[in-house]
Formats: sequence, structure tokens, C-alpha cells
Amino acid sequence: MDEIWKTMVWQQFGAAIDMLDDAITLCPDSLWTAAISNDDDDPRYGQFWFIAYHTLFWLDLYLGGSQDGFAPPAPFIRGALPENPYTKADVSNYLRQCRQKCETTLKTLTDERARQICTFEWIKPTFLELQIYNMRHVQEHAAQLSLVLGQNGVAGIDWVAQARNKAE
Repeated sequence: MDEIWKTMVWQQFGAAIDMLDDAITLCPDSLWTAAISNDDDDPRYGQFWFIAYHTLFWLDLYLGGSQDGFAPPAPFIRGALPENPYTKADVSNYLRQCRQKCETTLKTLTDERARQICTFEWIKPTFLELQIYNMRHVQEHAAQLSLVLGQNGVAGIDWVAQARNKAE
């Protein structure tokens, strides 16, 4: 796959992840378990911590291209809520793992892998299209969490134009 395209997609996907990272990092303890949206199934699904985790869970899963055999790393549970909210430290660590996985996945993407069909009940895209879908999902929730922080007077949220160079 063309290096320019791989770099471009990574720069924008990484920027979306970095914006999510900023929202998680800047979230004060008082908002970590606050309900920021309504969910009829369980109110915890609408809490800040869960939306951050949910975003990373799907980021991780979609980077693999299949649900088959997928399990998030400990202490995270697939398909169930934990007894207590995940900590900011655990969610931040998961974000770092997912960010690295995303960068590696995109920078090593081959034409064959990019064209591979990924089948989910709700979508059957190519692997590359799935990653664009994935990026949009990350950005949606990064924006949602950033909006809540801004509405609660938390300063420091800003636009990230390209993936940050974490080596610096």
C-alpha cells in the first residue's frame, strides 16, 4: 500500500486518538463517573469512564478486523460491566496500547490486507474502510467527552491536527 496514504491515514487517526487521550487525561475525578448521556439498559453505559472505555474497546476490536477470538486486555471484560468503574489509569494504559496497535497496523498495512472483507452483523467493509469507520467512531466520542469537559469548565481541550510524535 502506498506510503503516502498510510502516513496520511495514521496522522489523522492518531490525531483522533490523541484528542481522546486529552479528554481522558483532563477529566477531573468528579466527572469520571458522571452520567453524560442516558442509557435505558444501564445508567453506567452513559458515564464518562464507560464511554472512554467503549471507544477503546471498539478501536481495539476493529483494528483486528474480526470479533472472532477477540478479548480486551485485563482488567477489561468483554460483554459485561465491571463491579466498579475502570480507573483512569487503566483506561489510559489501554489507550496507549491501542494507539501503538493502530500505528503499527496502519504503517504495515498491505494492499491485500486493506482489501480484505471484514464481516460484522451491521457492516461488511474492506479492512481499510473499517479503519476509516473506526477513526470516525473515535473522533465522535472524543468530541462528546471534550464537549462535556468544556461545559463543566475544564480547560485545555484543543484540536489536534496530526498525530503527536510520542517519541519526542
